[in-house]
Parts: sequence; C-alpha cells; structure tokens
Amino acid sequence: MEKKVVVIGAGPAGMMAAGKAAERGINTILVEKNDRVGKKILISGKGRCNITNNTDIEGLIENIPGNGSFLYSAFYTFSNADLVDFFNKRGLMTKVERGGRVFPVSDKSKDVVDVLFKYVSANGARILLKSPALEIKASGSRVRSVLLKNGKEIECNSVVLATGGASYPGTGSTGDGYDMARKLGHTIVDLKPSLVPLVAEEPWVKELQGLSLKNVSVTFLNKNGKKIYEDFGEMLFTHFGVSGPVILSGSIHIMEYGFKNVKLSIDLKPALTEAKLDERIRRDFEKYSRKQYKNSLDDLIPKKLIPVIIKLSEIQPEKHVNQITREERKNLVHILKNFELTITGSRPIKEAIVTAGGVSTDEINPSTMESKIIKGLFFAGEVIDVDGYTGGFNLTIAFSTGYLAGLSC
Repeated sequence: MEKKVVVIGAGPAGMMAAGKAAERGINTILVEKNDRVGKKILISGKGRCNITNNTDIEGLIENIPGNGSFLYSAFYTFSNADLVDFFNKRGLMTKVERGGRVFPVSDKSKDVVDVLFKYVSANGARILLKSPALEIKASGSRVRSVLLKNGKEIECNSVVLATGGASYPGTGSTGDGYDMARKLGHTIVDLKPSLVPLVAEEPWVKELQGLSLKNVSVTFLNKNGKKIYEDFGEMLFTHFGVSGPVILSGSIHIMEYGFKNVKLSIDLKPALTEAKLDERIRRDFEKYSRKQYKNSLDDLIPKKLIPVIIKLSEIQPEKHVNQITREERKNLVHILKNFELTITGSRPIKEAIVTAGGVSTDEINPSTMESKIIKGLFFAGEVIDVDGYTGGFNLTIAFSTGYLAGLSC
C-alpha cells in the first residue's frame, strides 16, 4: 500500500502537519469538520493572530508552565525563528510588538490562514471540509484507517491527530480528539480551562465593567496570604470579574486551587512607593482643598473607579478634602496599592483561550510526536497536555508540534 497519512483537524497544527507531510511526497488527506480551514486562527489575537514570540528557545519553555520541557525537540526542529522565516518566505511579513509578540504586518489573521492553506494545497494534499472524523481504527498496535461521520473509511499508514482542545467550541474545538485517543488506549489528563477570565465575589465589579487598566501590578495570594503569582501589564474588569493578559496568565497558576479561596491584589500605582503616593495625594488634596472628597480624585484614578475607591476608603464622599485626616489618607494609599478582590471561580472551559490537560505527554515520543502505544499515530497542538501563557506561545506549540509530526509521520 502506498504511504498515506490522514491529518485530522485543519487548525494551525493540522495544516502545518499536512503541508509538511505532503511536501515530503506523502499522499496526504486533511479532514476538517468545519466548512473552512483555520477557524480558530481567525479569531486569535483579536483577529490579528499573535503568530509566535521572538524570545529564545529557553524563553519559550519558561513561558509554557504546562509540560514545557516536553517541547524541546519540537522547538529545536522547528523554532520560532524558523516559523517567522516560513511566513516571510511566503510573502507574509511580520513585526514584533510589546513583550516580544510577533504579528503579521497586515494585522490580519486571515493572511496567516491563507499562507497555510496555500502551503497545504500547493504541496498536493487533499482537503476534505465538512468531514468530521469519528474514529481512528487500528489493527493490533498499528493505525489502519480513519472512519468519517459520513461513513467513509480512509485507509492509511499514519494519522496526525490535531483536533485542538475543548475551548471555543464554536471554532470546532469540541474535544473529539480526546475520545479518539482514549479509545486507542491513551490517558487523557483531566481537562481544565487555561488562560481563562476569572469570577470575583465583590458585587462592585459590575460597576467597573469595561474598565481597562494599563501598567498595573497584580499579585495572586492563597488563603494564608502566600504569594502564588505576580505580573505587570494590562487587565480588564468584566460584569463577572476580571480578564486581560495579566489575569489570563495568572489563571494558570491558580488552577490547582480550583480557582477558589484566592485573593487578587492590584497595585494601581506600581511606579510609586506608599510614601511617594502619599505625597502625591497630599499635593492633590492641597490643589482641591475646598472641594468635596468625591470631586478630588479625578487626577489620580480613572473616573469609573472613583465611586468604588470612595466606598472602600470609608471616607464620607461629601467630606471636604481639607478635613480628611492623616489616617484616612494613609488608608486611601493602602487601598490604591492593595486593591483587593476575592476570586471564587473561573469562566467555563468554552470561554478559555487554551485547554490544559489532554493526551498525556508520557505516552508520546517527544522527538517525533508519535504515540508510544499505537504505531503510526501522531499528535500535534492543543490535543496534547501542554499549555503556555499569552504572547504567541500556544500557537508556537501548535506550529512546531505540527511540523515535527508532519516530518515524522
């Protein structure tokens, strides 16, 4: 039988795997349940697609708290620099933004999908859309075929399973790959949301909905007040709690607490010590000495935040600034440097950017992405139990593991 590979899932990992396998001259079929390829890529990076990060390989590993060391072979075989080169050579120019994030110069995720689609089709791979895979069949411990939902069975020597995780199910990531792998004897590490918005207990978060804070310092603390994680950057208040880059990255670290019994402390003025902030407030209070307290904070914090800070400071809103005591002012300083929320949970996995958990890395050969249980079965992307922070790391995982699977299958 002629060598044939079936790649299941036309996301970043699947398209890279199919393109690479076809480039090697292998008869390649890419099956996709959706009516188009790259659906999740299109919404990534708010429609701009944060392709990768321009750190070094050690930097990539450090930013992948979920089994990062498993990815050394994949990253050395096809690095983030190789990935940028891949797109540049195919006419997609890239740029580097804050935190090393790499984006297309065009700011259009569609351009990334177009390059990948051309890579797959130009190398002769067949793409079957609206063709959900139902089952991977094996003879003994070797792959035999892929059964599609329409009843068609495709005989093959190799399968690359690149079905994604269980987040954003509207894009096709509905967890089908986990069931297929489990049926073949693979262990599925419990699925949890990763890079997920968090739910807060305080009712006043609703008043702050839509407020974005830049250049703030955040610290997650356990119930004993011990520091779990800290970060600096941008965050957002929502109707249920908090989101934004620093919150999403922090969510990975509080997963083990079930996203509960954790305090989030926000330093609204990280550039100032408590003493310097006190000086700043005294200057503002002198400037607005004849005004009421509620009208004296406009130069200090965003307008939307003022009513909440007033409530928490327990200083009467109508009190004139020149009557505020030193103790009251010190308490205000403390609140601005330690603006606290109680985290009670996370949003559901379908709202997470990435799925933590998946096919156990113990059962996959990191040098080839081949199953240690079933010969001819390869894994790529989010279906594997690996996950990273925001900043292009998760897409790098998908592209690198996809390339390695396509090279090895």
